[in-house]
Formats: sequence, C-alpha cells, structure tokens
Amino acid sequence: MRPPSSPADPGFDVVVLGAGLNSLNLTIAFHQQYGMRCTTVVRVPVAMNQHTVTSDQLVLGADATDEQMRDALLELAARRPAGRPALLLTNADSLIEFIDRFREELEQHYLLAQVDGALLSRLADKAEFAQICEQLGIGTVPTVIVDFSRAEETDWNGEQELPWSYPVVGKAANTAEYHHVDFPGKRKVFFLESREEHLDLVRRLRGSGFTGRFLFQELIPGDDTAERSITAYRSSRGKVTLLCAAQVLLGEHTPEALGRPAAMVTGDFPSLTAAAERFLDAVDYVGFANFDVKVDPRTGAECFFEINPRIGRNNYYVTAAGESVARHVVADRVLDQDIAQVVVAREVLYSILPVSLVLRYLRDPALRTRIRRLARTGLRNPFRYRPEGLWMRAYSVVSGLNFVRKYRAVYPRPTDTGF
Repeated sequence: MRPPSSPADPGFDVVVLGAGLNSLNLTIAFHQQYGMRCTTVVRVPVAMNQHTVTSDQLVLGADATDEQMRDALLELAARRPAGRPALLLTNADSLIEFIDRFREELEQHYLLAQVDGALLSRLADKAEFAQICEQLGIGTVPTVIVDFSRAEETDWNGEQELPWSYPVVGKAANTAEYHHVDFPGKRKVFFLESREEHLDLVRRLRGSGFTGRFLFQELIPGDDTAERSITAYRSSRGKVTLLCAAQVLLGEHTPEALGRPAAMVTGDFPSLTAAAERFLDAVDYVGFANFDVKVDPRTGAECFFEINPRIGRNNYYVTAAGESVARHVVADRVLDQDIAQVVVAREVLYSILPVSLVLRYLRDPALRTRIRRLARTGLRNPFRYRPEGLWMRAYSVVSGLNFVRKYRAVYPRPTDTGF
C-alpha cells in the first residue's frame, strides 16, 4: 500500500507519459523539488508507478490507441481550473513522437518542452548525428553507413569489406524504423566477430524487409567504465541551463537492454559538457537531451555515439547530485524565464544495482576504492528515495537480487569490450 502523502500545490500540474523507471525518475524530481504529485499516464500499469508517492497513475489499457491517449490527455486538461498551467513530459522515444504527432491539439492545453518533428527525425538518425558532430569537430566512432533501401542497386555497399578488423559493432541508424521489422536473433546492438557473421546479419536484415540505414562501426575497446552519459537542458529561448555528466560503471547486458546504464558516478567532465552545449546550440535544440559517449582507452579520444531527444532513463543521477532537473523545465516553460547555467560536478554514486555487484565488475583498483568510499556517503538509488514506503524499499531488494541472477547468466565477468 502506498504511504500517505499530502502533496503541495506549486500552482501548476505535471503529466508524464509512460511507465517504469523512465517516468519514476522524473516524478521523483518534481516531488523532491516542489512536494507535488505528478500524473503518470500509461497503457499498462507498472507496479513501481502504482506504489510511488510521487505520482498518481491513469491507466488507459493495453489496447488503447494513440487517439484514445490523446483524448485522455484532453479530458485531463478539461478538468483543470481555467488558466492553470500544466507540463506534458515523456521519457520514451515512441511517446516523444506521439506528442509531436498531436502537437497542434496538445499545446493548446499543455506546455511542451521538446524539439519539433523535423529536428526530431534528423536527430533520431545516428548517421545524421555523426555528420553534425563531424561538422562541429566533435569526435565520433568510425562508421560505415549501409542504406538498405538501395540493396538492389549494383553499387550497394552492404556486402563490401569493412575498413577495420573484426569484431565490429552493428546497429540501426533509426530505432523507430528498426522497431517495425522482426527476424531471428534480432538485437538492439550486434557484436560481429567475423565477416561471416557480418554477411549473415546483412542477409537477415534484407530478408526482414528492412529498408532503413544500418551502421557498422569500429569497435572502441573498453568495458562499461569507458562509457559516459551527459544530461542537458536547453530552454525555448536558446540557453543551455543544465549540464551534467557521469561515468558509467556497469550497464545492463540482457539483449533487450544492452547499453542501458545501471550504475554511474557523476563528476567534473568539462570537455564533454562543452561539446554537448556546442551541439545543442548548433541545432537550436529545445528541452532535455541525453548523450551517449565512449572514451577510447587507446587514445583518450571522446567518441559521441548518439543523442536521445529526452532526459534519459537514469536522469536521477542529476537530481541526486544536487540539481533538480524539474527546476529547469519549470523555469523555462511555466515561469517563462532562464535560470543561470548549472554545470553539475558533485560526485555521487547512482546505482539501481547492489554495490557488491558493481564492485565485482570494476577492474581498476583505484576506481574500485573510490566507489567503495562513495558507497558509504554518496550512494543514491531512486527506489530508496526517502519519502517512499516499504513496498519500494522491498522492491529495491528484490530487483537487486534479480539483477545478480541476470548478470550471472548473460555477463558473468567483465570483458575488454563490454560485450
């Protein structure tokens, strides 16, 4: 049962689309900063969103169409007192697209904080992202782009030799396009150890009817600790007000969640935050953004992989480091003002995993010592947000044990590549 709570009234409402940790971390930020409960709108209920003190849940049903979700949002808006502002936010790619699709109707009733459809389409394509980075002098991973819509053309490069030795990495340029195809062995990211595996994947992609662009990339060595995450906010008036970067310690390794950070440590990463700000300004970005980066241990080069046009699943690492992400979007869209830029450098350990599990995968003795020290004073887990009740604390324990079992099954020990 959810513990009792008397939410404060900050003078505005917040509606968050989507379920799970993506939404929970956002609603925690608003609860912590303003003492308020958000409304989380979902198709299928998720227990953590049902039991949290940070939001109330509106369940539409698994078969709810986009039009029915739109109508539910308009009905919520109709219940609000006249003139009361409401933010509409999401932390899921498909729901970012949903908001953009119905933007004209929704923005009559809600304050939105996301890029328009044209820029959204451009940034969703990892190939486009790499080209923008190149123009700005921001490092990216060496990539060969294969356009499967040209597979019948004589000069198609899909089966040509790659310019690097194996293993290589394969991934779709646009995850939305890739979502609609299915084939045996489909993964979010492929680790290809030979030319035979490379050609087999090409054949399976063609056989599935895939017509988008697919990226084959040089494998940047380094385990999960070589990865970095950057969270930022750029206002509707063109000012980057928030920048925070973190080193990934351990990511998830199941096929459906590969590459999703699960333990991170924040800190001072000035070259990363400066590059992120340069990128956001160059494309005239609006709203929250999250960048995935990997540092090449051979050279120290920072390779930007992609931008997510949303705040990112693990955004609680920003709030945990002392800067509420909620403050920035409220200042911009509700108060219609820019606040002074905050570059977060405070060191905290964010983890939804047991610390003992994280330490097991840290091969650098100095990093292991540092994380062991931080775990005593600066450990932050969203499932252990202090106002939550016993259910959420029990969930954090059960979830942690499940993670231990998953890692034993799919990633029993750290590797030089993270695969």
